[in-house]
Amino acid sequence: MTEIIFIIEESPEGGYEARALGHSIFTEGETIEELKANIKEAVHCHFEKDIPKIIRLHYIKEEVIAA
Repeated sequence: MTEIIFIIEESPEGGYEARALGHSIFTEGETIEELKANIKEAVHCHFEKDIPKIIRLHYIKEEVIAA
């Protein structure tokens, strides 16, 4: 595997949440920088061998506006 993709969303409690597509990896962080560090750590823990060379982050921002 050369790449893994994470979906990044703002947490309702504050901070950010990340979940990997196709793998059971979930992590969170108070800031984007903390989240990135936690994602790297989670990927290294999940894959003992064949660690993906690229971690791709897809940011999702939900916004509600009045009609």
